[in-house]
Amino acid sequence: MEEKQRTYEIRTGCDRGLCRAAVGRQDRQLNTYDWLADVPGNAETTDLVEVQFKHTRKGYYHNVNNLPLKKGDVVAVEASPGHDIGVVTLTGRLVTLQVKKANLKSSEEIKRVYRMARQVDMDKYHEAKAREHETMIQSREIAKNLGLQMKIGDVEYQGDGQKAIFYYIADERVDFRQLIKDLAVAFHVRIEMKQIGARQEAGRIGGTGPCGRELCCATWMKNFVSVSTGAARYQDISLNPQKLAGMCAKLKCCLNYEVDDYMEAGKKLPNRETVLQTLDGDYYYFKADILAGLVTYSTDKRIAANLQTITAERAKEIIDMNRHGQKPGDLQPDEEKKKKQDNAPVDLLAGDDIHRFDKAKKKKKKKKPQKPRNEGDRNESAKQEGKQDAKQE
Repeated sequence: MEEKQRTYEIRTGCDRGLCRAAVGRQDRQLNTYDWLADVPGNAETTDLVEVQFKHTRKGYYHNVNNLPLKKGDVVAVEASPGHDIGVVTLTGRLVTLQVKKANLKSSEEIKRVYRMARQVDMDKYHEAKAREHETMIQSREIAKNLGLQMKIGDVEYQGDGQKAIFYYIADERVDFRQLIKDLAVAFHVRIEMKQIGARQEAGRIGGTGPCGRELCCATWMKNFVSVSTGAARYQDISLNPQKLAGMCAKLKCCLNYEVDDYMEAGKKLPNRETVLQTLDGDYYYFKADILAGLVTYSTDKRIAANLQTITAERAKEIIDMNRHGQKPGDLQPDEEKKKKQDNAPVDLLAGDDIHRFDKAKKKKKKKKPQKPRNEGDRNESAKQEGKQDAKQE
């Protein structure tokens, strides 16, 4: 069994942890971990493969020639016109799920994989990619001279260099018919204009978010959902534009991640406008810990004064008592008061004498005779001792 396990690990590149064939190249954005890569027969379930091009552009193709493709292979795929060069990022059963996610209903949208990329294909590919930055700078100047209110954020050449895709950002609708003519004359390629939003631009450029991790739009997020300030209100987040905005200057996509949980937890909290009436006085809503279900009340409506934190259940209990004309003695329930009394700190030094640290008076000690240092002193000390003994007798 151990020999078979080692043979399987060497053949598939998988062990009991992550599979190398499933992870693939980590320099690819929107990389998907293929957790079915080590399942026998996974690649034979479908002939569809996912191919990724520059940044976040992906496409799905039929492997009609039954090539032994795996994650990370560079292939030449069908394009209009010519062919394009991309990297295989997914094979097997997960590709069919990705196709459904991309809403590719027509079979005509799915083209074919021609072959594994040859050296000639790679030379043309690198030659075309080397022209992208210069093309972007010149295209911006052309658009500026035409007076168009748009920003060309990125340029992507096709693998064979016959077509170029210009990604632009514009707040309003732009008539770029003359721009296409000028770009075709300047670069002698087929021009395709594709409008993207600020979120898509941030995903293509990439970066690090305030959380310290790589941007979601540059790693795994492909479909963008609108984000509103209501998501921040539900989560009781300060409406500070500088903190709520992401790298794209729009509201952060992560505001939508936990808003459903906060909405469910917020339904269990009492109304903010409700005033709690007790024998001590009235208490007004101050703040709340939504997920923990704790509400803090203040005796003053405008400032924090005599703050007391209670559970949402206790607040609803007091509201119900107020409706029936009853007022509790305090916001805290009796059980909490007993716990506080039981857990109150005990003064271990209570009743002790305050003079316990005073120093006791030292008793006078008799001076001991000093030892003689030399022989003469010893003889004199012996004579004195003899005289003292005589006097005592």
